[in-house]
Order: sequence, then C-alpha cells, then structure tokens
Amino acid sequence: MPKVLIADDEDSMRQLVARAIAMDGHETVTAQDGAEALEILTREDGAFDLLLTDIQMPVMDGIALALSVARDFPQLTILLMTGFADQRERASNLNALVHDVVTKPFSIADIRTAVADALAAKKA
Repeated sequence: MPKVLIADDEDSMRQLVARAIAMDGHETVTAQDGAEALEILTREDGAFDLLLTDIQMPVMDGIALALSVARDFPQLTILLMTGFADQRERASNLNALVHDVVTKPFSIADIRTAVADALAAKKA
C-alpha cells in the first residue's frame, strides 16, 4: 500500500485529498505546512512513496519543501498543487524535481488520477 504525505494549510483541502486518495487504498499522513511535512519526513526517514503538497503555505511553502525533499530524500516522488497561476509558474523551474503540478480547484477524480500517475511513474 503506497504511503502518501499530504501538506496543505487548508484543513478542508487536506481532509478532502486524504479521503479521496484513501479510496484507492493509499495510506495517508497529513501536515498543515511544509515545516511540519519536513519534520514528519525526517522522523520517518523519508519512508513515503509520494509527497503531495500545496505550493502556497505559511511557515515553509511547497517549493522550499520540494527543494529540501529532493536534496534529502531524492527517491521520493513530489506532486505539487496550486490554485495560483504565478505559483504554477514558479514551480515550472522545478521540472527535474517535481512529477507534476495539479491546478486547484480539481475534482476527486482528478486528484486520484494525478496521484496514480505519479505513483506509476515512480515504478517505471
């Protein structure tokens, strides 16, 4: 069962995404910002299959988190989420580190497909 870490500062979004991808049998762990996500990753020695993180968050944003994760846990697949065009543009510089950027708002089917694609790419 793939293990997914979800980082988003919006409680309702975190819960929605966690429930949506749990429908596919994934184990989910949530964090309310990038700093908490990095703490969880460090504590668990990167033992996740996927990091799904919002870009715009307080404390540590998703781009800073992605850069730290790519450096410390290069085997971890990263999928970003954003509702802001300028944030998506910032993420385009991370193409080598990030599997994809999912644009909010998205449907439950969209996020499940994005997660399945990212996990499938990891196995390839």
